[in-house]
Amino acid sequence: MGRKATILAVDDEPHVLKLVKANLEPSGYKVLMAEDGEKAVEIVEREVPDLVILDLMLPKLDGYAVCRRIREFSAVPVIMLTARSAQVDLVHGFEVGADDYLTKPFSVTELLMRVQAVLRRSKWPEEIMLRQEFKAGPIEIDFAQHRVTVTGEPVKLTPTEYRLLAYMASNANRVIIHRELLRAVWGPEYGDETEYLRVYMRYLRQKLEPDPSDPCYLLTQPGAGYMLYQPDEDK
Repeated sequence: MGRKATILAVDDEPHVLKLVKANLEPSGYKVLMAEDGEKAVEIVEREVPDLVILDLMLPKLDGYAVCRRIREFSAVPVIMLTARSAQVDLVHGFEVGADDYLTKPFSVTELLMRVQAVLRRSKWPEEIMLRQEFKAGPIEIDFAQHRVTVTGEPVKLTPTEYRLLAYMASNANRVIIHRELLRAVWGPEYGDETEYLRVYMRYLRQKLEPDPSDPCYLLTQPGAGYMLYQPDEDK
């Protein structure tokens, strides 16, 4: 049996922390807890958890500031907890490095589902490693090495960004509908979170496209989905 995943729950409401702990521990997770942002950053540095469940509204440092601080030294996946489902929260959370969102109040089932999905996504996908190398203009993917380069220069991608790019590369020149992309990359529990795709596609374009504002390779099909264009000479 493998090592139990360690999860840090950060919330200034003790009943929320107790709820998270009471429901995650019976599922085999080790749960650490923090009630303010500064303590959360200290615990991430000291304990190196596998996942952080981070409330947005915190004393001392809010969730955005905590996530920004964590991203300075760690790629640990972060699920943001928010009482508001406003679009601006979600986009800002992704911009500072959050991986997913959970809106309070949430059900136990939803909590467990999101935790499992995010932990699964945080692993480099082994099934991709045996594919042939891929090229589209200046973009090259070496699947065996998990290596992406643009005009020969290495580009650092998160596991989720890499999954998204790899799935699009394996379906090059085909428009992939939103629901299919979400389920393939984020997991079968997803399907309606099109905002996730919009934000992550922007990240990929910033890292890979010669002109992110006028993409040549990572293309949008309005109202349908996205396509990775591979010119004939690169096939």
